[in-house]
Amino acid sequence: MSQSIEQPADGTPGRTPARAVPTSADVARLAGVSRATVSYVLNNTSAVRISEPTRERVREAARELGYVPHAAARALRAGHSRMVLLPTAHVPVGPLYSRFYNDLQWALRGLDYTVVQYGSVGLAPEDAARAWAELRPAAVVSTGEVEVTPEAVEILRRSGVKAVITVGTRAADDTHSLVLNQPRVGEVAVEHLIANGRRRIGVVVPEEPGLGMFSGPRLEGARRAAEPARATVVPLPLAYTEESARELAARWPRLALDAVFAYNDEYAMLLMRALQDAGARVPEETAVVGADDLLLGRLLRPRLSTVRIDLMPGRELAAMIDDAVNGTAPGPGARSLLDSRVIRRESS
Repeated sequence: MSQSIEQPADGTPGRTPARAVPTSADVARLAGVSRATVSYVLNNTSAVRISEPTRERVREAARELGYVPHAAARALRAGHSRMVLLPTAHVPVGPLYSRFYNDLQWALRGLDYTVVQYGSVGLAPEDAARAWAELRPAAVVSTGEVEVTPEAVEILRRSGVKAVITVGTRAADDTHSLVLNQPRVGEVAVEHLIANGRRRIGVVVPEEPGLGMFSGPRLEGARRAAEPARATVVPLPLAYTEESARELAARWPRLALDAVFAYNDEYAMLLMRALQDAGARVPEETAVVGADDLLLGRLLRPRLSTVRIDLMPGRELAAMIDDAVNGTAPGPGARSLLDSRVIRRESS
């Protein structure tokens, strides 16, 4: 008994024929326009006037054919893409920063940018810059622990990157630097506690990796605030576990602290619960202050005092990135990304 085997176009038995990839020429033929018009419409070019019916005809043809513009080819023609690269060595964690970066990405999408997150763990500055440059982004927004050196900036500029933005605890040369004034967070927390009569103040230092770039400066700010009042600041290493919090609460009587700035609201809630379980009275014996002003902190009893951190809106940073890409932004320089103030509630 014989079997017939269908032969694909390339003559290889059993292989499914490859579907032809639609091109901009196919879209142009179906829509009855030129390839240049297809490019203008699908790249949202505003410099050329094209009627809305024609634009819709091109979009409909692209949808029907399943055509998607080739980002690499577009980047090759322009020298850069509409990509904003977000390296992620240790992106700041927590609801406050998550909300900020979500807002930033939505705002960039509204400006027709594509946001791409890129893992950069373990890369040296120049190696990281070369890896980022390979993708030919329009902008790089560095938020992690990879240092952006002048040499790294030069590598990015030579590859066609239009804007290099750093978000961190200190400014970087030759970039648009947004500085997170972390010392101020610890400073205002301890100023508040001292103003309420506290003199032996613990400062939580999280043991989780990636948080040192924030906890170290906050501890520095706390010490700066304590010095004029001759108050004592005691660093308190703490892992984000109930066991670690219980162990610290068990040592509390020996530490003889009358207040604690607990790094942020999450660590404050963790430690306050452990202190209360160990019999400590909050705020009578120990005042507690967190940071970030999370809703959950207002639902505790006592309600949690906190440092409210006002970040630049994500849409404002997106507009700044767009201006830098288009060459309409001021030159590189530093500006503050946040401001801090204490919201006093029952825990302090």
